[in-house]
Amino acid sequence: MTDGTDDTNDGADGVSGRTREGDREQPGGTRERTRSDTDPDEPEALDPTEPNSERDTPGRGITPDADPIEANPPEEFGLVQVWWGDGKGKTTAALGMGARAVGHGHRVHMLQFMKGGADSVEAVRGEYNAIASLPGFSFENTGHYGWHGLADGSTDDAHERNARAALERARELVDAAIEADLEAVIPLDSDPDGGVHMLILDEILYAADRDLITPNEVLDLIDRKPGGLELVLTGSHERPAYLADVADLITRVGKEKHPIDAGQRARKGTEY
Repeated sequence: MTDGTDDTNDGADGVSGRTREGDREQPGGTRERTRSDTDPDEPEALDPTEPNSERDTPGRGITPDADPIEANPPEEFGLVQVWWGDGKGKTTAALGMGARAVGHGHRVHMLQFMKGGADSVEAVRGEYNAIASLPGFSFENTGHYGWHGLADGSTDDAHERNARAALERARELVDAAIEADLEAVIPLDSDPDGGVHMLILDEILYAADRDLITPNEVLDLIDRKPGGLELVLTGSHERPAYLADVADLITRVGKEKHPIDAGQRARKGTEY
C-alpha cells in the first residue's frame, strides 16, 4: 500500500534513485555529471570506471615528439646497476640506457675493459659510430685484440695489463665525478675528466670473474663513487654474488638460444 509517492525516489535531493538530466548513475550510488542538452558548453566528464588514454596516460595520451638535446642535470641518478649472464644483450642494454640518458641532456661516458676485437669482426664498431653522433655520450676502450683464456694469438699477461689499466682509468673517472657538481649542468661536449652523470664500465665483471682484477676492487669503486653518479657494470657469465648487497639493480641476461651455437659468427649491425 502506498500514499501516492514512490519510496525509491526519496532522498536528500528529492530525486535519489532517479537519474536526472545530465547525470549518470555510478557504482556506490554516486553520480557523474555529463554534458547536458541544456548545457552544451559543459565539457563531458570522464567515467572513472572506464580506461581513458587522456586521463591515464603520461602526456594525456599525446604522442611525444623528439626535442633538441640540451644539457640538463638528472633528478634521480645515483644507483648501481649490474647486468650479467650468458645471454646476448648486456652491453646492448647499457648502450640503450646511455642513449636514453643523453636524450635527456645528461652526460654519459662508457669505458670498455675487454672489447678489443677478433678476426671475426671489423675494426670499426657500429656503437662507436653511433656514440660519436650523440651529444653528451663518449667512450674509450682499453682492450686489444683477442680474448683472455683463448688460443687466439693474444697473451693473458697482456689482457691483465689492459684490465689493470682500465681499473685505474675507472678510478680516475669516479674521482672526477666526486669533484664535479653532478646536480649542475655538465656541457655535452665536456671531457669526461670533468665529471659525468652516468659511467658505464663495460665488461668489468668479466675482468673480475677472470681474476684480472679483484671483486674487492670493484666494490671499492662502488664505495667511493659520489651519490649522484649512476654506475652501470656489465659482464660475466657467473653470478657476481659479491654485488648482491651493494647494487640497486641486478639483471640476469639469460640465453635460451643463440646463433653462435649453430656456428653463426658475429654479424655486423647486431654484434658489432
